Amino acid sequence: WDFLILFFCLPVVIFNEITKKRLLGDLSCRIVPFMEVSSLGVSTFSLCALGIDRFHAATSPQASARSIEQCKSIIAKLAVIWVGSMTLSVPEILLWQLAQDTSSVSGTVTEYCTMKPSSNLPESVYSLVLTYQNARMWWYFGCYFCLPILFTVSCQLVTQRISSTEKKTECRGTKHNQCESHLNCTIIGLTIIYGLCTTPENVCNIVVAYMSPDMSKQTLDLLNLINQFFLFFKCSVTPVLLLCLCRPLGQAFMDCCCCCCEGCSPDTASSEGSADSKLKTEMSSSIFFDKPRESPPPLLALGTPC
Repeated sequence: WDFLILFFCLPVVIFNEITKKRLLGDLSCRIVPFMEVSSLGVSTFSLCALGIDRFHAATSPQASARSIEQCKSIIAKLAVIWVGSMTLSVPEILLWQLAQDTSSVSGTVTEYCTMKPSSNLPESVYSLVLTYQNARMWWYFGCYFCLPILFTVSCQLVTQRISSTEKKTECRGTKHNQCESHLNCTIIGLTIIYGLCTTPENVCNIVVAYMSPDMSKQTLDLLNLINQFFLFFKCSVTPVLLLCLCRPLGQAFMDCCCCCCEGCSPDTASSEGSADSKLKTEMSSSIFFDKPRESPPPLLALGTPC
């Protein structure tokens, strides 16, 4: 979803700032806010799902022997996260529409998106969209800011409390403890980035809600541009941060990117290095995903005992 935001929304915003014309017209005014709010929902519910997974790993009676989750279960969770986020963002499609303004100085016509429901909507739908517009600021603040941060902090505190209690009663493996701490640091890092990038938008929404009559249109447009910049920054940093903190995932990503280069040099040294890297990746991934795996057979000694 971060890739979709950068691929579709970023060019539309840049084109609008340069030419003062809205690319794709009224369609972009509806789709871009829908995708941006859906991105917040995907990030929010993904952080909540990761917090639940860490809590389940800490409270499992045999956490060190927990097997890898099946692919069908993961796909089902992702489907719930994506479909739920897109469903909650449907009012954004009905809330925005394209408007035009003529400059009194240059006489040029500029296009911009305004938050105004269309009067052609059915009465019941129109009233629901108006209700959403009036509660949009607090819905943003409560669901897309407070929920993921409070949920993640609560899960981390409970997980740390359970982990400290279990360490006193039983001694777990060092590799398992390193894996758990690494996963917790990954989730905390993602939450910090999300909180830092969504704080300016929530502050601007609260300020605009109570001071919009005293602000000019240029100031409101600048605040909206700043909010979108932080959203694009979050979408750019989050995948990189995840690949850096999650070493097995980052190693797998680099192997996929460099597979062509490895295939072009099939010499003995590279094949040995590739086999060694695969062995290290396999061992690190088995540590990361808490899956018990048999230790590799000992290497046979070559040559004389000397």
